[in-house]
Amino acid sequence: MATDALGRPLRFILTAGQKGDAPQAEALLDGLKASHVLADKAYDSNALRTFIADMGAQAVIPCNPTRKRLIPYDFTIYKARNVIERCVKKLKQFRRIATRFDRKAIQFLSFIQIAAAMIWMR
Repeated sequence: MATDALGRPLRFILTAGQKGDAPQAEALLDGLKASHVLADKAYDSNALRTFIADMGAQAVIPCNPTRKRLIPYDFTIYKARNVIERCVKKLKQFRRIATRFDRKAIQFLSFIQIAAAMIWMR
């Protein structure tokens, strides 16, 4: 999921539970305009950092502990990453999302989009 600075959902990509989120990052960011892209350590890759730089934004991603050469990041800006966590919490206020009530992915994604629209209307 991608959110704006106010914690409103912008885009979703639904993946299988056992798949990682990082491979979907470029697809989520494609076409978005941002000055900074905040992500956690799981998104630390040279390819993603290059993609973010090419879109004219600054990557605020802490380094994975296995990285040999550490890349500095602005910790004060990184503190705002909790905005996405708060957005997920808002979505989980809808019981149907929190309990994964829908069995088909298209139905689940459809309700996530309805819930996102409701968050935007608040």
